[in-house]
Amino acid sequence: MAASLEGRKVLIIVRNWGIEETEMTRPLRDLRADGADVTLAAAEPGIVETLRHDRYAGEILNADTTYGEVSAADYDMLVVPGGTCNIDRLRVDPVAQKLAQSFAKAGKPIASICHGAWLLVNADMLKGKTLTACRYIAADLVNAGGTYVDEEVHVDDAEGFRLITSRKPADLDAFVGAIERTLGE
Repeated sequence: MAASLEGRKVLIIVRNWGIEETEMTRPLRDLRADGADVTLAAAEPGIVETLRHDRYAGEILNADTTYGEVSAADYDMLVVPGGTCNIDRLRVDPVAQKLAQSFAKAGKPIASICHGAWLLVNADMLKGKTLTACRYIAADLVNAGGTYVDEEVHVDDAEGFRLITSRKPADLDAFVGAIERTLGE
């Protein structure tokens, strides 16, 4: 367990269906266990249905709020989990894009795993950033102005905000660890 994260506020944003289960539940539960106040914000109020490997039903949780009702000013960090069904819709949502941009403009860290970086592609936030993600979207990251690296986790402090990225569920220990270290600073 990391040092206490009491007083730290984290926002996780998702659509209501199709999130890769462990990419959402691991950060959510680990950060809460370490004392952080974690808000799960979905596109709509109500339940959030996860999937395992984009095809098998996963855990069902309740959203705390919607991401249209929150402000970056109230949080210390934004976390964007993947799941191709989730992020393919989240990335084209102008409300989600504007929210991610507001975290970056405020110099607040953003963490994304796997396909989660697609939101940052569509929000035009990757110019000058070095990051990792699942290999299937590496060309998208480069075409958006980022530099892709194939690493378990990568932390980039360039261009005004810290970006913590990771490739896949197998890298969750490193991903959550990097989030915890950043929140503990």
